[in-house]
Amino acid sequence: MHSLLLISRSPITESILSETFTNLKFGETSFQSNLRASNVIRSERFGLHCVRILVNELLDREIILIIRKKLAEHQIDFLFLKSLLPKNAESLFVFDMDSTVIKEEVIDELARKHGVYEAVATVTKQAMEGGMGFDDALRLRVKHLAGLSKESFREVYDLLTLNEGMEKVFQFVPTNGSKLGILSGGFTPVLQLFSEKYPVSFYKANGLEEKNGSFTGEIFGEIINREKKEIYLKQYAKNLSIPLEQVVAVGDGANDALMLGAAGIGIGIHAKQGLKDQITNWIDFTDLSALVFLFEDTF
Repeated sequence: MHSLLLISRSPITESILSETFTNLKFGETSFQSNLRASNVIRSERFGLHCVRILVNELLDREIILIIRKKLAEHQIDFLFLKSLLPKNAESLFVFDMDSTVIKEEVIDELARKHGVYEAVATVTKQAMEGGMGFDDALRLRVKHLAGLSKESFREVYDLLTLNEGMEKVFQFVPTNGSKLGILSGGFTPVLQLFSEKYPVSFYKANGLEEKNGSFTGEIFGEIINREKKEIYLKQYAKNLSIPLEQVVAVGDGANDALMLGAAGIGIGIHAKQGLKDQITNWIDFTDLSALVFLFEDTF
């Protein structure tokens, strides 16, 4: 059976369920028939409350958006999943880095340190408005970092903060027999430092060319763009012998859309509209610890 997940920082009452699903139909079936006690399961983890409703029918995107809009009035997140991550089976979680695992955008912090923030921000704005592709924008922004010392990455890394709930993710993902990886449009030196502290099984990010202890302003090797994120997600899943149905991908921007689409479960976290327009499931009101409800074992 498929699962509807309602996730909130406050208990979800029966009246909210009734108010949300009255008069809704899945195909020819009234939703009320799915609200039998045997189909409704509740769980509470990390201060979050979840109601799981089991349904036989697949929901189209239009119905999902209607339900989400109703629940948003109560600051409740809504996910529709064909299946949860099975018990006693290894899964794979793949995350974007900047504004997903961490709160910051690393290139912005490096630019501030190097005194070129405004120049970098101008390129970022142009790219977000569609005036420049990701690869060209990244190359241009990195050029502004020419002369930045290698030590700057350690200094910037020490300022980075985990997004809310990510500390919990690092606790429950490994204990549920799952691997965790990061595919980032950011930079390898940050991911290298990060993986030394946290349980990250693999990562891919952009390399920066270095000469005499400073960066030249050039990218070394391939650019990890939206297409490469999808390719590497599939590659790592295959290398680990994990079916794509048991892969979870999490990101916040349009650059993550292909990766989320390739995974069995794709979740936007406090996602930008450019990503929301391309996906079905996202989290607006809770935090990354909501991902614990993707496991069958949680219920």
